[in-house]
Amino acid sequence: MKRKRGKEGGEEEEKEEEKNKRKMDIVWQTPAHPAHKDDYIFHNGKRYVRPYYFEFVSHVNKRWEGKTIVDLFTQEFRGRPNDYYVSAVKCGRIQVDGENIPVSYKVKRCQKISHFVHRHEPPVMAWDVAILQNEPDVLTVCKPASVPVHPCGQYRKNTVLGILQAEHGLSPLYPIHRLDRLVSGLLIVAKNPAKADIFRQHIEAGLVQKQYVAKVIGVFPECEQVVDANVDYNAREGRSTAEVGISNGDTTLKGKVACTKFTRISTNGIHSIVLCEPTTGRTHQIRVHLQCTGHPIANDMLYLSDNVVDRSTLGMTADRAAALSCSCPVTSCENHNEEYKVSSEDFSIDPMCSHCPNLAPNGYNGHEEGLWLHCVRYSGPGWVYECPYPDWASLS
Repeated sequence: MKRKRGKEGGEEEEKEEEKNKRKMDIVWQTPAHPAHKDDYIFHNGKRYVRPYYFEFVSHVNKRWEGKTIVDLFTQEFRGRPNDYYVSAVKCGRIQVDGENIPVSYKVKRCQKISHFVHRHEPPVMAWDVAILQNEPDVLTVCKPASVPVHPCGQYRKNTVLGILQAEHGLSPLYPIHRLDRLVSGLLIVAKNPAKADIFRQHIEAGLVQKQYVAKVIGVFPECEQVVDANVDYNAREGRSTAEVGISNGDTTLKGKVACTKFTRISTNGIHSIVLCEPTTGRTHQIRVHLQCTGHPIANDMLYLSDNVVDRSTLGMTADRAAALSCSCPVTSCENHNEEYKVSSEDFSIDPMCSHCPNLAPNGYNGHEEGLWLHCVRYSGPGWVYECPYPDWASLS
């Protein structure tokens, strides 16, 4: 009996030793850790990121103050279920000011919250980030649709800056203008803060001209169209509305002043290719102004219909919520639910992770395509940068 107990005890010790070894093997990455070329897996036209361990840091704001730690995470970070957050608090993967806390703990203003996660980034389309010009102080690239410019939300390595760092060793970089995740085309990036500041001054002084092309529904008018309508962006729902009119004593326009000039390039009677020249830079400005003309972007589910399920209801991006709620078969509503088959060589499975064994995070396994909106030209005092037109801009 002694020998049996000794054997069982030895087995328990070995299990505990192996468990501790696994803990020691975990490297918790932070934003300071660079992206590497072997961080990516390509499959079925998508670029995936190998899941990795990461420390998310946030600080308690006024709205969060007084909530229990579990309620805070369940309400504010909906990508994981309540049970996961309970377990994460109990095992120390969620800490406050570097200390373990009970699930009933109520957070206080300005406290530091650390969430140690097995991070799964959403996949993006597997197109290259093509370098157009590489000058001493400036880099221009053709940004693929579906890829964010810089780290935001669930995206960190699957971004233009992350990919340029991993595949070309280019870092640090300073984007001088914004392109939405689903928009493609010209992206200008400064290589140092001084050059970035020069571009910023040109933009703030209104000295920069911007040109985009869009593929819209219907026959766009042959004569130039100018839409002068305030744009009111609802950050909670991720959607803009255009406001036409003049503020008076009874009504006040909430949106920001916005103006876009549109010129038809070509049409085939079903779609039109339109040159878009915004004189301001509001969120979704071109998309919502084209909606005002009656010719929205032909695959823009968010602005093709007024009956879109709120993203706050579904807990996802506005464009993804619109794609899921639409009944139109022309774009990302198609069901392509082929999940990448995981092998033990791709990445290690974390038993606590609610996304494992899938490579993509929950809710990101479907098909997604970019908008038919593409940046083709930026110009300012003494400089011009251009990007080739996309294939969809040629109407047959």
